[in-house]
Amino acid sequence: MTFPDRLSESTVTPSDMRATPRFALMLRPAKLISPRGEYLCIVRDVSATGVKLRLFHSLLGVSRLALESATGERSGVDLVWESDGEAGFRFIQPIDVERFIAEAGPYPKRPIRIAVDHPARIVIGGEIDAARLRNISRQGAFIETERHLAIGQQLLIEADELPQFEAIVCWRREPGYGLVFRQIMGLEELALRAFRIQTLALQSGA
Repeated sequence: MTFPDRLSESTVTPSDMRATPRFALMLRPAKLISPRGEYLCIVRDVSATGVKLRLFHSLLGVSRLALESATGERSGVDLVWESDGEAGFRFIQPIDVERFIAEAGPYPKRPIRIAVDHPARIVIGGEIDAARLRNISRQGAFIETERHLAIGQQLLIEADELPQFEAIVCWRREPGYGLVFRQIMGLEELALRAFRIQTLALQSGA
């Protein structure tokens, strides 16, 4: 999916958005995808032509994004308004609301993963090894490391923008490993930590 700098004209107008039936979806986590990063959000209500989201931070001036559900279903959206931690978006193409509500998609429903690229450290038996954090969710993370890890291995993972987590290796495709945390992060904590990680990457030119 591409992200043009300017919004293209749409046949769906704000008045159309108000006229279409809307369905409340309280606390339905999703993520927004932009050229600058991925951002956790919560779907508040949806119609065939638009959606209202709760945001945890600014969108860094990006107006055209993609909204992805927990099942990987992705729809292009344009920002219409933003105020007090909430924002309204217009779908670039009208969606199938029943499919959206049923959370149909290419994958089984799973925790929202936020893609990042951030240095981390793993600690095993007092030994520290470098790792790279590639994505993170409330319950776990995907890392890459040169250290060989076994399925079921217990470790600590830490990074400058993350607290120390106790984790267990649940799968591996070397040099990549999937970790499950023993602690669970709150939605807002995950959103803000991931946003800081991505903002630092932008500032460093990564």
